[in-house]
Parts: sequence; structure tokens; C-alpha cells
Amino acid sequence: MRTALITGGAGFVGSHLAERLVSNGYNVTVLDDLTTGSVKNLENILNNKNLKLYIGRAQDEDLLNRLVSESDHVYHLASSVGVKMIMDEPIRTIHNIIDSTASVLKFASRYRKKVLITSTSEVYGKSKDIPFNEGGDRIEGATTIHRWAYASAKALDEFLALAYFKTQALPVTVVRLFNTVGPRQLSQYGMVIPKMVRSAIDHGVISVHGDGKQSRCFCHVADVVQALQLLMESDRANGEVVNVGSREEICILDLANLIKEKTGGTATVRFVSYEEVFPGGGFEDMNRRVPDISKVSRLVGWEPKHTLNEIITDVIGQRSP
Repeated sequence: MRTALITGGAGFVGSHLAERLVSNGYNVTVLDDLTTGSVKNLENILNNKNLKLYIGRAQDEDLLNRLVSESDHVYHLASSVGVKMIMDEPIRTIHNIIDSTASVLKFASRYRKKVLITSTSEVYGKSKDIPFNEGGDRIEGATTIHRWAYASAKALDEFLALAYFKTQALPVTVVRLFNTVGPRQLSQYGMVIPKMVRSAIDHGVISVHGDGKQSRCFCHVADVVQALQLLMESDRANGEVVNVGSREEICILDLANLIKEKTGGTATVRFVSYEEVFPGGGFEDMNRRVPDISKVSRLVGWEPKHTLNEIITDVIGQRSP
């Protein structure tokens, strides 16, 4: 049996990936410090003999060295999560991202292990070249805007990963995720769909930041983890940066009204200024985030299967009694 190490494997995406790999015959090792992850996320496979869980950080090099050496594939998902954490804890955000990735790549190179690193659509910054193509230019904002710390740290991860591929022939793939959503995603880190669903059900109010005209594309976590496995197992993806997301675009105000309708139609939609949500400034939003996913389709034949309606229904089901 093949063995996969997932850093951040008790988190939202990581736990779904762990379930998928176990069901596909892998021995799975999860490393997570439980800062934003939870053992509960793994409850469906926690007693499975093919799962091992280690509570620890990817920066613990003695532990990481051993776990990487024992694994065939390394999925590096450990990272800071959500806009709120980025805004509230910029030092921790930068160190979590850069330090953990440097350690993972060092040991993967030592033992010649295939690595997949999850990056983010944030690296495209303020580019207006829609849809975002992996080879397109990045346009970042000023260093005084905290949001760009996350984007820049993730971009540095990508540069480092590709440097290992170029100079040491390390098989590595970088995946830029676009607004992954589904069961187990927490609202507390600013994730828009679970936050709106929770607020609509629990408080009868849905908050929309700014004017609500900003748009996003949401992809179901089940589709995303399928793409991650396909890319990990394909030699064609080595040395590549690949977008994974949905083409189904919706503005946030329309999203709020859709969630209102699907949660019973009684919630009030209210507009909230960015200054109210992120006091003290340091935040800047983007108008559109639409991925070009032709590359992942070409490399491994992947296309998202779940619609936005199905995604919202799944998240509502998680919140319902």
C-alpha cells in the first residue's frame, strides 16, 4: 500500500483528502497542530487502521523528517486559514506559511518524495486579467495592506517549490485553490458561505461586505480533493502551477439572496462596510476571482462536478438539526 503524509490533515480540506485517500487504499499519516483543524473532522476514519494521526507542527523538523521519510507522497496543506487570521495575526501568518513549506521541501528533497503544495488564488492579487491563467502577471498591493502578506508568502512558497524542481529535479506540483467550500468548513475564519449560512439560520441576518458587487467562484471540497489526488499521481503535473476551482461566477449580493432563499427566505440582508469588519484599515478587496481551469483539465482530465446550489445545500445540511 502507498503511504501519503498530509500536513494540515485535520483541517477542512485536509480531512476530506484523508478520507478520500483512505477509501482509495492509501495508508494516510496526518500531521496537524489543531490550531484551526480538529480531530472531529477525522471522526469518519479515526479508527481506521490505515490512518495515523500526529499532533504537531510541520516546523517540528525531527518529527517531519521521520514522517516524510516513511511516506510515498507528501501533501502540504498546513497553513494559516482565512482572511480574519491574516488580518489579526500577520506575523504568525507569514511564519506559518514560509517556515513550514521550507521544512517540507527540504525533507522531501532529501528523500526524493513527490510533493503537492496548496497555494491560493490570492497570489493573483489585483490583476484584472480574467479568467486568471497560471502564467499571467501578478499585481500585488502595498506592503501597508496586511492582506498582501498572505498572498506574498504563498507566492514565495511557489518560488521555493519551483526552485527545488528546477535545481534538484524534485517532483513537486503547486495548486492554486479558488474558494473551496463544503461540510466542516468553519465560519469563524471569514469563509463567506458557511458564515452566511450560519448567520441566516442562527440570527436571521446575512451580512454583505461593501456593495456586494464583488464576485467569486466556489468549488465543492469533494471536487477539489479529487483534483489534488489526480495531480499528485500524474507525472505530467511535476513542476507545474495549476488552478483548481469552479467557473460558476456569482456576485456576493446574489449569493446572499440565494442563501436567504435556501434557508427559508426570512433572513435580512444587510450591508456592512469593510471598516466595520476590519477596523484600523489594512484590508483591500478584489472585484473578481475567476480561474482558468483549462490546464488542470488538460493535464488530468479534471472538471468540477458540483453546482453552487449543491454546495450551499451541503453547507446548510451541516448547520441543520
